[in-house]
Amino acid sequence: MKAGVWPAPAKLNLMLHITGRREDGYHELQTVFQFIDFSDEMVFELRDDDRIIRHCENFDVAESEDISIRAAILLRKEFLLKEPSAGRDFGVDLHLKKNIPMGAGLGGGSSDAATTLVALNELWEMQFTTDELAEMGLSLGADVPVFVRGFAAFAEGIGEKLSPVFPDENWYFVLIPPVHVSTKEVFCNPQLTRDCSAIKLCDLSRREWRNVCTPVVVKSYPIVSQAIDIINNYSNACMSGTGAAVFASFDTKTQAEEVLQKIKENPISESWFSFVVKGLNQSPLYDFIESRK
Repeated sequence: MKAGVWPAPAKLNLMLHITGRREDGYHELQTVFQFIDFSDEMVFELRDDDRIIRHCENFDVAESEDISIRAAILLRKEFLLKEPSAGRDFGVDLHLKKNIPMGAGLGGGSSDAATTLVALNELWEMQFTTDELAEMGLSLGADVPVFVRGFAAFAEGIGEKLSPVFPDENWYFVLIPPVHVSTKEVFCNPQLTRDCSAIKLCDLSRREWRNVCTPVVVKSYPIVSQAIDIINNYSNACMSGTGAAVFASFDTKTQAEEVLQKIKENPISESWFSFVVKGLNQSPLYDFIESRK
């Protein structure tokens, strides 16, 4: 990562259970988040006016719908409510290089928003606490707080109740078929399992891990089912979040790269986006922040 380039890392859901549905329509869930060493890249150039402008060549989302722009606007609004006589403008040119595919279940948008909150809190010298930034992030999306806090976590509630966990930092092979999975569509599907028995943190065990969204996704998106079948030839395939990314865990980088090579030789999956990456229990965002001190 180049100096001045802030990482917005991807995550994997190592498991995902849904234990109920709230009256407001949100789902009660339990999941394990782990970061991976694969990130969007963001550069923030402060302006002398109050304009917040995004620069991105490979991102087909309107600025008005961009969660990172909404994060910058929210941060500024919250600060000006606290310090109405701040006496300065808070503008920024936000340069975004999208590496994490949209609709892959890797948390790219949420991570972009979290990095925006953390970076501009420092660059604009606002001094919000991590707890305050996480609370702002929750209003933007349920996955944003885990990226703000920056540690691998067992998440409950709608994803905002986070407890640190320390899963093995394995190597992962990740395969992303060319499809955009709608999270909203998956969570609205009446066939989605919503009555998983709750797991206690102290009882967390891989023997109980599954992703209850998988049956719904593979029925609606057959190409995701194909990706799972392809990986299952070499290791146990898992889906991250609501997909479309599918991954498998390996003890060594060499093992993961051998599978990568075989799948790139498969006529079905040779053109699909795939890579080998390390699992991380601390976000690369906070490694970057430490390097700036």
